[in-house]
Amino acid sequence: MNVKPRRHRTTSRIVLASAVSALLLAGTACSSKADEDKTTSGADGVKGGPGVTEKTITLGALTDLTGPYATLGKSIVQAQQMWADEINAEGGICDRKIKIVVEDHGYDVQKAVTAYADISPDVVALPQVIGSPVVAALLDDIESDHLLTFPQAWAASLLGKDAVQVLGTTYDVDMIAGVDFLTRTAKLKKGDAIGHVYFEGDYGANALEGSTWAAEQAGMKIVDQKIKATDTDLSAQVSALRKAGVKAILISAGPAQTASLAGVAASRGLQVPIVTSAPGYAPQLMKTPAAKALEAMVHIVSAAPAVSSNLPGVKNMVGAYQKKYPGSPVDSGVLSGYNAAKLIGEDLENACESGSLAREDVVKAHRAQTKADTGLGTPQNFSDVNSPASLSTYILKPDAKSVGAVIGVEDAHEAPGVAEYLKGKGA
Repeated sequence: MNVKPRRHRTTSRIVLASAVSALLLAGTACSSKADEDKTTSGADGVKGGPGVTEKTITLGALTDLTGPYATLGKSIVQAQQMWADEINAEGGICDRKIKIVVEDHGYDVQKAVTAYADISPDVVALPQVIGSPVVAALLDDIESDHLLTFPQAWAASLLGKDAVQVLGTTYDVDMIAGVDFLTRTAKLKKGDAIGHVYFEGDYGANALEGSTWAAEQAGMKIVDQKIKATDTDLSAQVSALRKAGVKAILISAGPAQTASLAGVAASRGLQVPIVTSAPGYAPQLMKTPAAKALEAMVHIVSAAPAVSSNLPGVKNMVGAYQKKYPGSPVDSGVLSGYNAAKLIGEDLENACESGSLAREDVVKAHRAQTKADTGLGTPQNFSDVNSPASLSTYILKPDAKSVGAVIGVEDAHEAPGVAEYLKGKGA
């Protein structure tokens, strides 16, 4: 296996070649800058650039394989490698094989900054970067490097950059949809209180912005509880919300926090509906003591359908993933990772047809798409850097017996008030 030399201090690198899906720790060494700026045209006349040779197109990913989103990170890595293997088996893109190089930052911003410096000279695009705080710290560098990046993060603060594409909806839009769902199904009324437990940082702040706006429009109030990513026992938060008399709870955190919230709330008699965004649920939760409470109390608002969906594209992807990675859970990360990879692939194909795989031309090809549809959810519009790519959300529900331990409850639709909210923000 080919291990790439290092340019900066050691980080955990995993080189994913098309024939290899196992994770490999890289070593350290020095390298010349001679190959960092390949801008000449190849024998086929297609202009190259960083991450592009006459034989390969190298993509990068900054992921979490050892932190709070390790399960999600592994799923995305495997799904994107499956896509690369499929593409390579068909001859690649622009007659070049796809290679994916992955760095594990463990959800540590400083490690991610170092990892970006290490990986960025050698890739043409990043189909995966996990973590709103990570992307926020890298925004200016990504933009100046013209490095098309798909965050596995959905904070509205990541909008407005030409090279950074938030796929699907943003956290605030999700929470507006969550308040709408609760209002319709839990029969909430004016004057009622809704709890909102959220991570500190861009993720939680953006989600709270949406829930607060939606609650105000409905004449209700939000009782907020801010937590850290390291907080996994939400007993204190449940006690505070119970004392406040909340009729429902929103949560914008990770799977461990959702499990704690539901489990503690059920055990203390706070039997109220709970809505989480997609990053707050993982199928592994259905094998924990909180499973019964999750199934009874929790719904998920998501820009993507359930992996148990009957959509042909989703069914085909799930079948291929289960065959390639037997025993691995099929979760939302599989779907979002594969979808992001397919979209990057379309951008690369379009850029090739235009005669250039240079970074800025890949970004240009991406922004030209106004109705991108991979068959894995709703179409997306990438032409407006200031607006979410989609405004439609699905409502899902934990279900231990289904593929991915989740089922669809409501098909994708735009929640009332979303357009008004975004107009008020100038989007």
